[in-house]
Amino acid sequence: MKKPEEKYCWREKREKKAFLALEDGSVFRGRSIGADDDTLGEVVFNTGMTGYQEIVTDPSYAGQIVTMTYPEIGNTGVNEEDPESRQVFCNGFVVHELNGPRNWRSEQHLTEYLKNYNVPALEGLDTRALTKKLRDAGTLRGYICASGGLDEQAAVEKARAWEGLDNQDYAARVTCPEPYEWDKDGKKTMSWGGPVEELPETDLFVVAYDFGVKWNILRRLRAHGMDVRVVPAATKAEDVLAMKPDGVFLSNGPGDPSGVSYAVEAVQQLLGKVPIMGICLGHQLLGLAMEGSTKRLKFGHHGANHPVMDLQTRKVEITTQNHNFIVDPDSVNSTKAEITHLNLNDDTVEGLRHRREPAFSVQYHPEAGPGPHDPAYLFDRFRSMIGEYS
Repeated sequence: MKKPEEKYCWREKREKKAFLALEDGSVFRGRSIGADDDTLGEVVFNTGMTGYQEIVTDPSYAGQIVTMTYPEIGNTGVNEEDPESRQVFCNGFVVHELNGPRNWRSEQHLTEYLKNYNVPALEGLDTRALTKKLRDAGTLRGYICASGGLDEQAAVEKARAWEGLDNQDYAARVTCPEPYEWDKDGKKTMSWGGPVEELPETDLFVVAYDFGVKWNILRRLRAHGMDVRVVPAATKAEDVLAMKPDGVFLSNGPGDPSGVSYAVEAVQQLLGKVPIMGICLGHQLLGLAMEGSTKRLKFGHHGANHPVMDLQTRKVEITTQNHNFIVDPDSVNSTKAEITHLNLNDDTVEGLRHRREPAFSVQYHPEAGPGPHDPAYLFDRFRSMIGEYS
């Protein structure tokens, strides 16, 4: 494997010709380590120490520039087994220091990977100062200039003029173009570090809406004995019901849930006709379908080790999260919906259950495994709910 020379670029590291400009006028200078191009995006920070390949390929990061708070990134390289989707979806990537790969599973340098997908990225920034700014000011619009084609003030103006993510339909930008059957031969599900040692026979058929679905969610469904057909975000409820599924899954995805009103209408039409499980954006869509509303967090939840309490069992789960919007707890109609999980950091809603119909959702990611596997039981809960309904 040919490795780009990262050790001896002292002049580039010193000169810092590339930069990130924020809408508040701040500028953070660094060195380009991705595509020599420019990009706009909503700047967020992720507190994960590992898993950067999963992060950049998570479709939920579409429209965002991801800043890693852990200071050294890149030492495990990238490989063909760990991506969460078909491509890199984040608009840009920012790290403090880029390391070359020193891992036996590495097949490619992170720099090459980002360039292959034309994603601009920077290193050498003071990511600690940037993170503190985002915590104080909230999420900010930003502009990465890696081409050298703009001065700092022009980049700030572009960041200010960008429409942002609010009320935008980003699910339509990342969804699959047509329906497909997930992993019929089991190779993707049983890749290195798969969820089970041996795949069970399938006895359930689930339709999964792709609002930006992560492959590990599909792996988990298949590992729990479900054949999965993935359908585009705008698929009508009547077309899903015509497939006669045992259950319907609402996936994660990017952006503002209010921008995908067609999905809310589909969920409303599916409620009571088929068991439903939702994760992340799917959770928010179920909340909207149950007459709730959503709102934006100041700087979102992006990373691992978020404590969440299951209010039924009183157990605390250590979770992975990635979202900027939440279901407003004050909007939850208690005659229709029950809050099942709470975030112990800020008391935000992390789970919902319909009181009469077979439907539940969680805001966090039970399929992720940054270390803890506490929420994995939720896929068993989905199976049980389908069994009870049938």
